Amino acid sequence: MSKADPVLSGVIATAPLPTFVPHTNYYKALVNSIIGQQLSVKAAATIKQRFVDLFGGSFPSPEQIITRDIEELRGVGLSRPKAGYVQDLARHILDGSVQFSTLDQLSNDDIVTELTAVKGIGEWTVHMFLLFCMGRLDVLPTGDLGVRSGIKKLYGLDELPTPDTMREMALKNNWHPYESVASWYIWHSLDNAPK
Repeated sequence: MSKADPVLSGVIATAPLPTFVPHTNYYKALVNSIIGQQLSVKAAATIKQRFVDLFGGSFPSPEQIITRDIEELRGVGLSRPKAGYVQDLARHILDGSVQFSTLDQLSNDDIVTELTAVKGIGEWTVHMFLLFCMGRLDVLPTGDLGVRSGIKKLYGLDELPTPDTMREMALKNNWHPYESVASWYIWHSLDNAPK
């Protein structure tokens, strides 16, 4: 990648190797993503722990989640919408419209389509899921402000790039099939490496 993209090569030369640690606890990752949306890391951790404690200290199954009333979920710190989103994910799993056992066989676009059918899971959440949970190396998170800001800064753009501009830049700079790696280095260029 550093030979194909001279701009990114400067970042690659000084940055550590990217770290992607995929795992297969897809259900828990998505529930935690919903809970943590628009919260500080500390606040999200507190609410996640209260959520687990509501179910006796073990991460709840989808069946357990749908038996709880929205007010019980709100009682541990979830907003009304997030409580509904967690229950919607549980319903999608139970009715078979989200099937974690087959996700690995799907394309990124098909995974985006399947998971964004769940209320509260948008394209950005799925992109982060593909990158950091599934460990897919060919994901360009076009909605991520950090990647957009990094591209603007690194490539001297006057404004934040649109998703189409980002895809064109990825193509022009030969990032495929390592868009995730390029994105990681772009985050790093902002001194904002993902954790």
